Amino acid sequence: MKDKMKGNLMLLTTAIIWGTAFVAQKEGMDLIGPIAFNGLRTVIGGIVLIPVILFMSKMNKAKEEPDDRSPEEIAEAKKAENKLLIIGGIICGLALMLAGNIQQIGLFYTTAGKAAFITPLYVMLVPLIGLVFLRKKIRPILWACVVAAIVGLYLLCIPAAGDLGGVNKGDMIMLVCALFFALHILAVDYFSPKVDGVKLSCIQFFVAGIISIILIFPLDPALGFDLPTWENILGSWFPLCYVGIMSCGVAYTFQVTGQAYTDPTSASMILSLESVFGVIAGMIFLGEVMAVREVFGCIIMFAAIIVAQLPSKEERLQAKA
Repeated sequence: MKDKMKGNLMLLTTAIIWGTAFVAQKEGMDLIGPIAFNGLRTVIGGIVLIPVILFMSKMNKAKEEPDDRSPEEIAEAKKAENKLLIIGGIICGLALMLAGNIQQIGLFYTTAGKAAFITPLYVMLVPLIGLVFLRKKIRPILWACVVAAIVGLYLLCIPAAGDLGGVNKGDMIMLVCALFFALHILAVDYFSPKVDGVKLSCIQFFVAGIISIILIFPLDPALGFDLPTWENILGSWFPLCYVGIMSCGVAYTFQVTGQAYTDPTSASMILSLESVFGVIAGMIFLGEVMAVREVFGCIIMFAAIIVAQLPSKEERLQAKA
């Protein structure tokens, strides 16, 4: 019970960091453009994970059990694993680069609170993509969650008069962002069981960051932002470091560690609180206010996201086994 409480506290801290990161991401664009901000923060995230990898490597070496394979077989297996790690890091990094940059652009046009509720819709998009491309079956309850999420999204994004012309384009950009985060999750889901998860995350951060930094020069001016100067970058040091160090480095490590001490159902429900903390942070730090209609939309979407993450009966039985 003590270990489970420790794990739940780690996951709650992760949800708080991720939720408040929406505010930092929005504030970070006061001086630099969205592509520059995303590129720099993901590079910082990669750098932060390097000492974590070194620490975990030492711990894993201490726990290593004798290997009956020959040195040649061990070397060959290591080479194959490293090759898969690099391929996975590049593919996941490309997906993360697209999702992160689209999210950052969307935040320029919408509120941190709305972004915090629209982005987690990837929870429902992942099985839908699996149905379309992989012919994976979907639980009936998920269809109900999708319908509920659409209703909640309508209340959150469509004006009360029903005028589609009044839809905030930032909200629509966030929907596209959720789609790319769903693709990113599918990529991570494929590679993470086969390679070291923290190393995979570190590589994907560097891939996403380096490509984004290259794209600063054509994209930020096209979006109406000036190219970043050292003065502007230094002026944005706090949101950059908060999102890079806390959101990428600390929160990711807490998530990996915390989930080892608690069950998947509790973990998913706690991490879903990211949306709630995003709205609260937007209200406290940015003075954002939601209409009653939008609040109801958030409540419906939050309920749909939580129910969609609950394990099926078969999954619960497998977990017990």
